[in-house]
Amino acid sequence: MTTLEFKPQLFSTLKSYDKKKLTTDLLAGVIVGIVALPLAIAFGIASGVTPEKGIITAIVAGLIVSVFGGSKVQIGGPTGAFIIIIYGIIQQYGMSGLTVATLMAGVFLILFGVLHLGTIIKYIPYPIIVGFTSGIALTIFTTQIKDLLGLTLNEVPADFVEKWVAYVGALPSVDLWSAAVGIGSVALIALWPRITRISVIASHLSFLQKLPGSLIAIVVMTVAALLLKQYAGVTSIETIGDRFSISNVLPTAQVPELSWEVIKSLVAPAMTIAVLGAIESLLSATVADGVIGAKHSSNTELIAQGLANLATPIFGGIPATGAIARTMTNINNGGRSPVAGIVHAAVLLLIFLFLMPLAQYIPMACLAGVLVIVSYGMSGWRSFASIMRNPKSDIIVLWVTFLLTVIFDLTVAIEVGLICACLLFMRRMAETTDVKVISDEIDPAEEDSDFQLGNLEHLTIPEGVEVYEINGPYFFGAGNKFEEIMGALHHGRPVVRIIRMRKVPFVDSTGIHNLTNLCLMSQKEGIQVVLSGVNDRVRQTLHKAHFDDLVGIENICSHINFALERARMLCSEQKTY
Repeated sequence: MTTLEFKPQLFSTLKSYDKKKLTTDLLAGVIVGIVALPLAIAFGIASGVTPEKGIITAIVAGLIVSVFGGSKVQIGGPTGAFIIIIYGIIQQYGMSGLTVATLMAGVFLILFGVLHLGTIIKYIPYPIIVGFTSGIALTIFTTQIKDLLGLTLNEVPADFVEKWVAYVGALPSVDLWSAAVGIGSVALIALWPRITRISVIASHLSFLQKLPGSLIAIVVMTVAALLLKQYAGVTSIETIGDRFSISNVLPTAQVPELSWEVIKSLVAPAMTIAVLGAIESLLSATVADGVIGAKHSSNTELIAQGLANLATPIFGGIPATGAIARTMTNINNGGRSPVAGIVHAAVLLLIFLFLMPLAQYIPMACLAGVLVIVSYGMSGWRSFASIMRNPKSDIIVLWVTFLLTVIFDLTVAIEVGLICACLLFMRRMAETTDVKVISDEIDPAEEDSDFQLGNLEHLTIPEGVEVYEINGPYFFGAGNKFEEIMGALHHGRPVVRIIRMRKVPFVDSTGIHNLTNLCLMSQKEGIQVVLSGVNDRVRQTLHKAHFDDLVGIENICSHINFALERARMLCSEQKTY
């Protein structure tokens, strides 16, 4: 019985906490809170909810992940990876459906942690992760074109190809002022790191290096839009306030009505949220470990992510997970304990309570520019390009996952991508298992050091004996290969068939089934099967399957010498009869 692995890093960290650590964590928390603000607003709007829901998610999830998480520096909140999933769920099931799906995802995440699946999730093939991350990035970029260029479209199609067709058709309606704000935001965010390295700015305004380009872009473009409206009469730049009603009132906790029918219909999207949240949070924690030289608890982190996704929908939030960019911002600014994450949540809460009404003046084109930069960062085009130099199986999985994410949705992409990866993995495993026939004698140079258990004269294979050697795991692929080799042989009927299994690390139920069929077939032909070199693990598996009752316990030998001796005995008995 496995024990529950739930050891939040906060409580162990506080045992040796001091004033110096508090100072650095406070600074890091304030900076991360400022960085998280524009992203939370942008992610909320892009997901199809109001901007304050994005900030509420960052506050609630950020607090819970920092208090209960298994990483010292993880920052939780809404992320770009969830945008497409959330938007699709809202379109199909409404906001109430998203709330239920998020609650269910929280339960799944907690179960992942309780069942110790934290390490298993890490082994999802890298091409799948890159494929759906790149697909999400392209999809996010595509959804922002309308606001980025200020296009006039009554309705944006849901289909990827149809969306681009509609954009091309609407190009004559581009609003030049909105396009200038959007493209200017992209340029400012991209160039901000270089601007802050200019000697004059670096020496006199070094604090600007701490501020994210996305926040600078929002401030600059919001002020520009206000000035253009006030003094130049430009009213075509759409703002958040034109599309949403902004509120800074803290929501009350509300538990949605649950029914079995609704729960059944939302299992697939809820599992998608849970799996994606688990992957992203554990990837973020792993990257952070490499930077700070620490080790996170995967299962504790999953439980914390589950608790966060149970809490955020009750307060009107959306799905959340570990955010790699904000976590790295935390680390780079000195954060070394969960206290920094708690401070980040407190900063966002203060901004929400006192400055939220100002968000109504932010141009939609500017937020689109922020998400264009986010999508570029998510695209992982360098990783995509490097995988293209890998074996064909990796390339197939990459492209299948990528295209399905873009054309259909992430749920289908992950499911099909995992199936492809599993099938290709099983094919590789089958190819690593080799079956060969030993015809005349066994070369002692190829044997293990313990071969000298017998005399060298025993190397010769007696007349009436066939020897086969299986090298690798014995499962369905090897079984099929073995049957093909057996069928290709046209020798006379032997008295004994020896199957060497010294290099078989394990055997599965399909392998046992094939062995059983071989023994039954051989018995009908009057041929005795003898197994050689069976290790303890394989022997135990065969015993549980009652295979030794079929072949005879005396015919399962630990070494080829004993198997050959047994074969001689059986041959001599045959001659006697």
